[in-house]
Amino acid sequence: MSDSPQVIEQAIVSRQSIRGFLPTPVEPALIRRILEAAARAPSGSNIQPWKVHVVTGAKRDALARDLVQAHARGEPERREYQYYPVNWRSPYLERRRATGWGLYSLLGIQKGDREASARQHARNFEFFGAPCVLLFTIDSDLDKGSWLDYGMFLQNIMVMARACGLDTCPQAALANYPDIVKQHLGIPADQIVICGISIGYQDPDEPANQYRTDRAPVDEFTTFHDA
Repeated sequence: MSDSPQVIEQAIVSRQSIRGFLPTPVEPALIRRILEAAARAPSGSNIQPWKVHVVTGAKRDALARDLVQAHARGEPERREYQYYPVNWRSPYLERRRATGWGLYSLLGIQKGDREASARQHARNFEFFGAPCVLLFTIDSDLDKGSWLDYGMFLQNIMVMARACGLDTCPQAALANYPDIVKQHLGIPADQIVICGISIGYQDPDEPANQYRTDRAPVDEFTTFHDA
């Protein structure tokens, strides 16, 4: 275990949201290995609230097609839960703007160019070209504690993927059209679509993959208490 801190740290700090993947398939056994490790995430009373749909091949292509078409038609997006705050305030508003315009500037998308912005947003529904996407649901009668548990499970997936040489993009946007996702994957109405994670091998020629977000320093979000 002597080298474990460095290995784990590298997997964590090298994780980023990849927005361009190679079509190289991901072995099903590797996905299973990642999920088996991720499932060691803690959960209150060990209830393990996560449900995962691994989507590849023709099923992945059909789902992407219908999601892209819904977006192109201007179909209203309807998440089954509130992800972002209703009223934005500092410092969250500034961080959101910095991230959005930082990425769009790198891609040459000018402020006010709604057509280009819409095209980039639509790439979410193509899973940024990833050959595999994981869709996550939770029983609708579970409460906030289980959602906290779910976050640890999702992080485990992304960190384990990095350790296995893969990259990921967590996507709340994939919950924007829950009816389409449920229809394609046979998900019952009493489950909530939380998000998706596109997973695969990053495309080194994709400009969006050069973008790096900032993080607040530890002393900005931490208070150390001592005697």
